[in-house]
Amino acid sequence: MSIQMVLLPVFVQVGLTFALLVMMVGSRRQTLVKGETKIRNIALGEPNWPKRATQVGNCYRNQFELPVLFYALIALALPLRHADLLIVLLSWVFVIVRFFHAGIFVTSNDLGQRSTAWLAGVLVLLVMWIYFALKILLLI
Repeated sequence: MSIQMVLLPVFVQVGLTFALLVMMVGSRRQTLVKGETKIRNIALGEPNWPKRATQVGNCYRNQFELPVLFYALIALALPLRHADLLIVLLSWVFVIVRFFHAGIFVTSNDLGQRSTAWLAGVLVLLVMWIYFALKILLLI
């Protein structure tokens, strides 16, 4: 498997994270410009942002939770030469599910749908880790 094919889903996931960062900065800036939020109320990291800014901010922060295990797996699988077609395909499934999760998070924020998307990502990532561990431990 080529390095480009293995890393492309990683780059797309990183792109999602940066897109959410830009959205978060924009929504927070907008609340400051409109006067909905006062700097003194958020200067020390207090959670005093309006609902929309909090929603986008939470979605952005979420990109540093579950995806960290995805990044770690790829960072290990690539140099160990265990990033095969199945890992790449599952990587794409994971990233697509993360896009669905983020889309739900920043739009309807329907907890049922969001939880389902999150769980799907967890299960895909769990399968990836089990497959990778078995390949390493069984020397496949």
